[in-house]
Amino acid sequence: MIGLISATAAGAAARDRLAAAWPDRARVYDGPVGEAVRAAFAECEQVVCFLATGAVVRLIAPLLGDKAADPGVVCVDEGGRFAVSLVGGHGGGANELAVAVGDVLGAEPVVTTATDAVGVAGLDTLGLPVEGDVARVSRALLDGEPVRLDAEVPWPLPALPVADQGSYAVRVTDRAVRPADGEVLLRPPSLVVGVGASRGAPVEEVLELVERALREAGLSARSVAALATVDAKAAEPGLVGAAERLGVPLVTYAAEELAAVTVPNPSDAPLAAVGTPSVAEAAALAGGGELLVPKRKSERADGRPAMATCAVVRRPARGRLAVVGLGPGARDLLTPRAAAELRRAAVLVGLDQYVDQIRDLLRPGTRVLESGLGAEEERARAAVAEARAGHAVALIGSGDAGVYAMASPALAEASDDIDVVGVPGVTAALAAGAVLGAPLGHDHVSISLSDLHTPWEVIERRVRAAAESDLVVTFYNPRSRGRHWQLPKALDILAGHRRPTTPVGVVRNASRPDEAARLTTLGELDPATVDMMTVVTVGNTATREIAGRMVTPRGYRWQDGRTPQEAR
Repeated sequence: MIGLISATAAGAAARDRLAAAWPDRARVYDGPVGEAVRAAFAECEQVVCFLATGAVVRLIAPLLGDKAADPGVVCVDEGGRFAVSLVGGHGGGANELAVAVGDVLGAEPVVTTATDAVGVAGLDTLGLPVEGDVARVSRALLDGEPVRLDAEVPWPLPALPVADQGSYAVRVTDRAVRPADGEVLLRPPSLVVGVGASRGAPVEEVLELVERALREAGLSARSVAALATVDAKAAEPGLVGAAERLGVPLVTYAAEELAAVTVPNPSDAPLAAVGTPSVAEAAALAGGGELLVPKRKSERADGRPAMATCAVVRRPARGRLAVVGLGPGARDLLTPRAAAELRRAAVLVGLDQYVDQIRDLLRPGTRVLESGLGAEEERARAAVAEARAGHAVALIGSGDAGVYAMASPALAEASDDIDVVGVPGVTAALAAGAVLGAPLGHDHVSISLSDLHTPWEVIERRVRAAAESDLVVTFYNPRSRGRHWQLPKALDILAGHRRPTTPVGVVRNASRPDEAARLTTLGELDPATVDMMTVVTVGNTATREIAGRMVTPRGYRWQDGRTPQEAR
């Protein structure tokens, strides 16, 4: 919950705007300011104060305890110009909150955390448990001193400016080791503990078994991602309680699914009880991985039979491939989600000219794999290979990556051993349509006139179908030096079904500084004025030019009640 506190009428107005924007996340604290701050600090994960920073500092100073537990605090000035991340920038999420407040109020977020200021990923912001001297190693990264990345367990981390050698290190490990001097340990969620239990097994017995198994194998409990068991034990109090105490989910599998898993230590007892010869080992291995601790039983001080079993598996690291659409070229048409994925990636793969567009958004240490035109399949294979190696990868394309871009070849290469995220972008057709007016107001189709990958016979059949169906048509890749006859041919096909006065919009470099647009007609368009940087949109029989804009009605009748045919 986010506590909102104000002292003046202007502050209350801004406070209420946040409360309205975040109805399920925010709570307004009224009354004397000092009491309100103390109450919000004790009850909320984050606090936004519409007060001077000096006043807030004095109010919260006696309340500060541990930066890992204190709420993040953001201050907004009386004029609503700045949202200042005051305390808890990383641990309390104040840096992100300052940005979110700024988005709602139109205020400038002020973030002074050193790593955020220079774009380096904070070691305590990676979503992994962290141990060691975070401040010292972070300072080494900021100062450009050599810091090693020792990834004992591959994990898709964002880019870090690391070196092959150095006296400082970031170590990614699930081993139960202590950080050395000048070292930070990152604990990936790489371990799955399979558990079985008799009815009524005590929480303490299950928990002691799991902790002992990890300890004796030299594994860290902070890297446990889940407990896993059979469906029949989904509500077993001992297992549910142990998962809660460890702070991980209890994952369950059907007995027939576990019975199909090959294990080293099957048994008749679970087969008779729940329908599978293995619970602990099979549940741990169900998602694949390396068996580190074979099935073992709990130990009871009174000598009675064990009531719990467990096994530990290191699951395979899953790389992450984000297929990112950059939009038509203008920075303000790059979506926030796309920008976030670029900052999250450790490896960027893309066409060289697209890489140049967003190079300034990459974090220091990002590895860039760029190539020229005509290497789409090679880039797709490279991106998938990097993800399979356990990296966080961003594969970029212009417009929307799924429209005549990189998503198709990448997904054709990818299998279910990596995580794939699609990030939509503003397409060239949409960018051009916004420049022209509203040409896509009704059913429309996009057709690429490039026959590099598609036979012209197929393209021509699609153009004829669009013409006969009276669809608005947007032509991608309409004309190049080596392909000069396809556009005239396509226009001739449309002309057989539409009047010469049908509006046609021509937009070159939509949204870019040298953008050029013109509105002409099907009978007057000169194909020689079109190139590969151009999008050509041909209206349907209802499309009109209105006040210099290209408009297609949302329905089949204009507002005067006439059909498109009658309106002609």
